Amino acid sequence: MPSAPRLGLLWWLPFGQVAEVPAQELRRRLGDQRPPQILDVRTRTEFRHGHIPGAVNLPINELRAGLADLGLSTDCAVVAICLSAHRSIPAVRLLRSMGFDAAQLQGGMHAWQREGLPTQKEDER
Repeated sequence: MPSAPRLGLLWWLPFGQVAEVPAQELRRRLGDQRPPQILDVRTRTEFRHGHIPGAVNLPINELRAGLADLGLSTDCAVVAICLSAHRSIPAVRLLRSMGFDAAQLQGGMHAWQREGLPTQKEDER
């Protein structure tokens, strides 16, 4: 995996436009032959209380330092997720700067839960 480039401080801002995937489309894509990789950038506590099955967790404040350790492949799309689609914006910027095909879950976990889509708690693994 490529190393994190120098993006300056602006990559961190949780504002602006990035590519998005609506909840129902993500649900459909998770059943594809090559499903997207799911990167949940919420805190570990938020993640433990309910996340999309198959997601990996790395809090946004640890993303630059820990991304290489996750083993994500640049050959497969990545969808970044947070609670309300704010913390995932800088995650998408960072991932794209490293050569990933990345987008965020539109509306975050709030949207996923509103749609009644499946979640998993940490102790259910």
